[in-house]
Amino acid sequence: MANYIYLTQGGFDKVKADLEELKSNGRQEAARAIAEARAQGDLSENAEYDAAKDAQGLLELKISELEQIISNARIIDESLLDDSKVAILSNVTIKNLKTGKEITYKLVSETEADARQFKISVTSPIGQGLLGKIRGEVALVTTPGGQMEFEVIEITIG
Repeated sequence: MANYIYLTQGGFDKVKADLEELKSNGRQEAARAIAEARAQGDLSENAEYDAAKDAQGLLELKISELEQIISNARIIDESLLDDSKVAILSNVTIKNLKTGKEITYKLVSETEADARQFKISVTSPIGQGLLGKIRGEVALVTTPGGQMEFEVIEITIG
């Protein structure tokens, strides 16, 4: 059974654009670096050649990972989501019951997570703890720093 990766249309488009960039420009750059290193002579003691081949291997690994994401992607239509409980693509305002601080996160897939934009993965400890919760419910979240309690203040979609 495939592990589906749920993405917004924007997230899917970004992964696809990154893949095309790596396949075209990335591969051309890797081939150019290998050719330049090869031109320097003896390949058995050519550190630049080894580095270029390693970089090419990492590039192909990244391309393979992006292709896997695209093949397992399921695009979610935000207009069909329910805001009565926390789910993927929910904007959730939570209150830390210890500090009283409120913060709003958007729950997204691992590939779209970006802490600077307050987008957290549904597979993160906080994301997992919030899934399925309703307004007013308290989520007990186990983090590397210990147990935390968050009250769900608001749930919106979009």
